This record gives sequence, structure tokens and C-alpha cells, in this order.
Amino acid sequence: MSIPVSDPRVLDDLVAWLEAIGRPAAETPTLMPGDVSLRRYARVVLAEGEAAIAAYYPPEIRSAQTRFDAAAELLERERVRVPRRLVTDRERGWSLVEDLGVRTLYDHRDASWEALEPALAEAVEIAGRIGRIPAEAVDALGSPPLDRELLRRELRQTENALLEPAGALADLETRAALDAALGALCAELAREPARSCHRDFMARNLVVLGGELGGELGVLDFQDLRRGPAPYDVASLLNDSLFPPDPVEARLLELATGDPRPAPGYRRAVAQRALKAAGTFAAFAARGSDRHVRLIPGTLARASEHLLRLPETADAWRRLLRRSGEDLGLPERLLH
Repeated sequence: MSIPVSDPRVLDDLVAWLEAIGRPAAETPTLMPGDVSLRRYARVVLAEGEAAIAAYYPPEIRSAQTRFDAAAELLERERVRVPRRLVTDRERGWSLVEDLGVRTLYDHRDASWEALEPALAEAVEIAGRIGRIPAEAVDALGSPPLDRELLRRELRQTENALLEPAGALADLETRAALDAALGALCAELAREPARSCHRDFMARNLVVLGGELGGELGVLDFQDLRRGPAPYDVASLLNDSLFPPDPVEARLLELATGDPRPAPGYRRAVAQRALKAAGTFAAFAARGSDRHVRLIPGTLARASEHLLRLPETADAWRRLLRRSGEDLGLPERLLH
């Protein structure tokens, strides 16, 4: 049976499926909040007492179910902690995996940086292990690499969902200058050495096992594993949702690269990733999911700090900020 992901009967189908595979639920599963993905997730307590996550993949994204399992195997070979796969039913679109817990690294955002830094250091080391996965194995998963075209296409969403509605692109000269600048940014970033990337390696996708800082980190949402610029995952980790202060960022960069100073490739990865993330949050909000709207100003400010330091983007971005920075909610220090 295939049902629309938005259909409330998806829970009924899950309960029936669990019965059919001999892993009945002890109580009614609970749907988990999501953004606008076609996947649906539910938290399940099985009759034997084990906590699990059920994921439903409708037919149009059923290939992502296969990629999830294959990517998990690659990550496990590099000692990356991911959920154990319990049952995969590709005909019905359900997967049952281990529940790693409810608290992500982002859920600890109110902790001190002294407390957060060891966890971020562990995450940097995990990113290094992900980067060692052979490129040919990642290519076999089928996700296209983060090349110049894909990097640039991701930023189109930011233009359409965030900059355009704010009036930042109303001036044709500003629009043309930004288009050229972002094209150059993505071309330069794509020239960085390529390595295997998680693609969404950030605090909201890192679960703290046991719930308290100091526990091992588990990695989620890795089905889009692909090749990308070498600095990409660390840039995402340190500039999406959590924004370490400069001294902490410098120590983590030294751990990742041997140099505490942000290299041009890292700055380009931060600029592209943070600008893309701000646009993603805005697009989610436009489609009815506003959980991440509060992250837009900080994420856009982080992108701006690096866009203003890169030779290919500084002039065009400064021009845009002078025109529309206040409308975009950016701090005064970035507007002049």
C-alpha cells in the first residue's frame, strides 16, 4: 500500500506494518515534527521495550531509502556512529532504525562554549573520518557532487525566497553584480580539492548519545553523502545553527586543518553554505514550516561576514547590504 505522506492514515499504516513484521508497538507511535521533506518520521516504543524511529518514504523518493542504508554502511566502516538498521521494507516504504535519542548538539546551545567545544572537536574528527570514505564508493550512491553548478543552483533558492521578497534585488545593477559575484564564488569553491561530504553536517544532525554533553555523538540525515569541497563539512558544522566565537573556531580549525586561520577555501564554503541555509529556512517558512525562522538573521550575518572578506563577492555584497541590509535584519556593524 502506498499512501500520501500528508495522509493522517500514515500512522495506521505504520502500526499495521509493525504488526506484520512481528515488531508490534507497545503504544501508539508519535509523529515527529518535520520541515517540508516528503519523508515522515515517527518515534516508536516496540513491545519488547526497544526505542526506535520509523521512517516512511513515499514512492517518489523511495531511492533515498536505499541510499540511506548504503550510506550507513560506508559510514560504519569509518567508525562513524549511525543508527542501526532494524528492518527495511522497500515495497511498502517503511524503515525501522535505532533511536539514538532526543537531544541533538543544537539542543545544548545554551551551554557554555567551554562545555560545547569538546563535542565540536569530536564532530570535527568525525568529519575527517567521513572525508576518508573512498570517492568511488560515495559516487556509487548516486547523489551528484557539490560542483560549481549545484553550489550555484542552491543559492538561487536564497535569491528567490529571501533576497527577492526583501526587495534586495529590485535594482537591476545590484542583481547583475550579485549574480556574477555568486557565480565566481561557486566556481572558486568548486576548485577546492574534493572529498566525501555528509552535506548537512551540523549541530541539528548530531545526536548526543545519553542526552548529556560528554556522550558520544551519533550522526543523522546522511543519505545525501556525496563528493564536495574539502572544507565544506567543517564549514557547515561551525556556521550552521551554532556559531562558535573566534577563539573556539580557531582551535577547531587548527584541529581540522593544522592552521587556526580561516583559509580562503573555508571562507568560501562558509559563505556558500550559510547563504544557502538562510535561503532554505526562508523557503521552509514560505511553505508553512517556520521552526527555523529565528535562525535566519544569525545565519545571514555569518554568511555576510565572509562574503565581505572575499575578493569576488565583497563589492557586490556590500552594495546589496547598503540597499537592503536593514530589511534583511542584519546588524548595523555589517551595513557600512
